[in-house]
Amino acid sequence: MKKFLLLLSLLVLVLSACAPASGEEDKKKEASSGEKTKIEYWHVNAETLGGKTVEKLVADFNAQSETVEVTAKFNPDMYKGLMQNLQAEAATGNSPAVVQVGWAFLDYFSQNFEYVEPQTVIDKHFPESKTFLEDNFLPNIIDLAKNSEGSQVGIPYSLSTPVLYINKDMLKEAGLDENGPKTWQEVEKFAKQIKEKTGNYGIYIQEPADNWATQAILESNGAKMLDNGKATFASKEGIEAYEMYKKMVVDDKTALHIGWDQGIQSFIDGKVGMMYTTIAQRSNVQNNAKFDVATVKSPAFEGKEVRLPAGGAMLAITAKDDKEQKAAWEFMEYLYSVEAMAEWTKGTGYVPPRKDVAQSENGLKEFLEENEMMNAAIEQMDGVVSWTSFPGNSGLEAEQKLLDIRDEILGGNVDVEEGLKKTEKEINELLGK
Repeated sequence: MKKFLLLLSLLVLVLSACAPASGEEDKKKEASSGEKTKIEYWHVNAETLGGKTVEKLVADFNAQSETVEVTAKFNPDMYKGLMQNLQAEAATGNSPAVVQVGWAFLDYFSQNFEYVEPQTVIDKHFPESKTFLEDNFLPNIIDLAKNSEGSQVGIPYSLSTPVLYINKDMLKEAGLDENGPKTWQEVEKFAKQIKEKTGNYGIYIQEPADNWATQAILESNGAKMLDNGKATFASKEGIEAYEMYKKMVVDDKTALHIGWDQGIQSFIDGKVGMMYTTIAQRSNVQNNAKFDVATVKSPAFEGKEVRLPAGGAMLAITAKDDKEQKAAWEFMEYLYSVEAMAEWTKGTGYVPPRKDVAQSENGLKEFLEENEMMNAAIEQMDGVVSWTSFPGNSGLEAEQKLLDIRDEILGGNVDVEEGLKKTEKEINELLGK
């Protein structure tokens, strides 16, 4: 009898040692059922902003996963458009499983939509990955995805800063330093000389459906978009920076005022000498420009420190039931692997948020050595600040007011000081300030 009990105990120990972790066991059960859990991934990546890379990553994930099938859904109008579509979807009682949330909508998203913190899903279904976040992200980076109440709403996925793309051939033709300007005052001079010497526009400053680049310009001159929950961008420094922007567009006609896609294409076609936009356009520009193109760090205002809002987005889990939440994390864990993060950077230009990707042999080590255009963005990460996120349920409306006044000012229809002060007052009324 004792011998039998001893053998039984040994058998139990062997079986326990061979048993897979709970997450792996669940995956095997789901795989054996023959049905994959189907989920949607909502993103803002048009073809020129990493759309092809999204398609490749999703296809590669689906091919290797036995339990999950992801469908990617593109949302036009950038992060504002995605929020509007998510609002409409929520009204029907539905939601995708994973969404990209732009930094400008961090508080708005967390205050108006249902989501689950990634660590909650990990702890419940993937205990073997319980230290994934702390192992792979620096504290200041992971904190970018925390809202004003300290909730870890998602995980940083896309990190970018605005850089100045320069057509070195055109600068030389205009008799300018081919290394580009270092200050906004020099940008003005360069733009004017490019127009005079070549007949081309001097600069295009990005104009998508957000105010990211505008914030970078205003705050680098000492203004603040938001201070203690109150809009403060119509300060002396904010007005002064916007006056410079308007002067180039309206008075000097050295800066181009058109939509983002057309502006980028104009630069690629050699009709604009400089372009101020996200490093995430690096792949598009590098692959399509027929001239000697380079990037330089975001210009400063003389005597002032550069303040650059962190561009890009986090990934958040909006799946409602356990099964879809598990599927969402399996997909996200794949996207945050070193190899997938490297693929994402190569296909876009976004700076990887995961701390070990840049120097890994299976990551970006060789790529960064060969792609100098990435250096400007990486070198200026110490000047990164949060992209302004208007609190409460009026975030979309506040953002739209800033877009409207941008068009009014750059269209030459309103005085800068008058327009900014009026818009600031209206936004503070929305915020209850």
